[in-house]
Amino acid sequence: MTHPDSSAEALPCSARGCRAAARWALRWNNPRLHAPERRKTWLACDEHRSSLGDFLGARAFLREVTPLAGSPTLEEWTRTTKSRPREREE
Repeated sequence: MTHPDSSAEALPCSARGCRAAARWALRWNNPRLHAPERRKTWLACDEHRSSLGDFLGARAFLREVTPLAGSPTLEEWTRTTKSRPREREE
């Protein structure tokens, strides 16, 4: 597998000004605007996972945080959580 940092197709972090490859998907919705099952996604690098999650969490928008498909984070997370339920942050 190609490391996302070296790929021209790596998805960037959603934090303002950050160009690092995203490794996390922060799935959220605004209950005043979106149906309960709708999810929007912000992408985060390791450095901005907390700050973006805190921003969404403070507004009660954050629904879950999962490793981004195709990232080394997903491979590690899958290997260590095979028998555990999916990681959730609310």
